Amino acid sequence: MNLFIKLFGAGISLLAGYVGTKLVDTIWEKSTGSKPPKGDDEDVPTTLHSALTFALISASVSAIIQVLANRGTQRAITRYAKTQDLV
Repeated sequence: MNLFIKLFGAGISLLAGYVGTKLVDTIWEKSTGSKPPKGDDEDVPTTLHSALTFALISASVSAIIQVLANRGTQRAITRYAKTQDLV
C-alpha cells in the first residue's frame, strides 16, 4: 500500500505540474498579449528580459507544486501508517 501511495503522489504531482504549466501559460498570454517564450516558436521574437521573467515564474510555480505534492504524499503515508497500527 505504501508503494501505491507513492505512485499516487507521483501521479498527482504530474497532473498538478501539467495544470500549473497551462495556468502559467494562460496567465502569461492574458497579461502580456503574446505567447509564452518557449524557445520552439521561431516566429515569435523573444527578448532576454521576457524569457528570464517567464523562466522565473515557471520555476517558482513548479517548485511550489513539487513541495505541496511531496507534503501531501508524506501526510498520506503517515496517515496510512497510523491506521495500519490501529488494525
